[in-house]
Amino acid sequence: MTSSALPSAPARTVTTAPVPLWARRTASAVLWASVPSALWRFAVVLGVPLGLADSEYEAMLIPGWGYLAVPLLSVFQEALAFLTLGLVRPWGEVWPRWVPHLRGRRIRVLATTIPAALGALACTVYGVLFVWTTLHSDMAITPWGEWVMTVCYVPIVAWGPLLAVVTTHYYRRRARR
Repeated sequence: MTSSALPSAPARTVTTAPVPLWARRTASAVLWASVPSALWRFAVVLGVPLGLADSEYEAMLIPGWGYLAVPLLSVFQEALAFLTLGLVRPWGEVWPRWVPHLRGRRIRVLATTIPAALGALACTVYGVLFVWTTLHSDMAITPWGEWVMTVCYVPIVAWGPLLAVVTTHYYRRRARR
């Protein structure tokens, strides 16, 4: 009897049902829709000239913790957007090995769908209200700066609807099983 000296490859985890390309691309689009506004906030903290008056920079940055809060907001935003990928990847269906007491167990469909649906609603309301108030405020900003800010913040309006589409697909795909 011969034994192989090579270790066996770990079994590749797959989703319960195949995820269509459009769903994977939509989930990725959520991540990419949130990137420009996060980068804009990082640029503000770093003092990159974005067409804002000095008084606007000072209003956005609370001295001390403000220099930490604004980048942390961007990191938190990107972390939430990244979670959307779990709706189309195996780690959104089965707890990863590094999670104690839950590793390898299936994640309940509603335990994912309900927070994702509430997140889609919150992101839609946040995106629309934030962009509306930002674009209609009396900021001291140059036309160039207004254009840059618009390009960076308008994509965030798509976050909520895109998340809703991926969440609906996740629910339908997982509930069938």
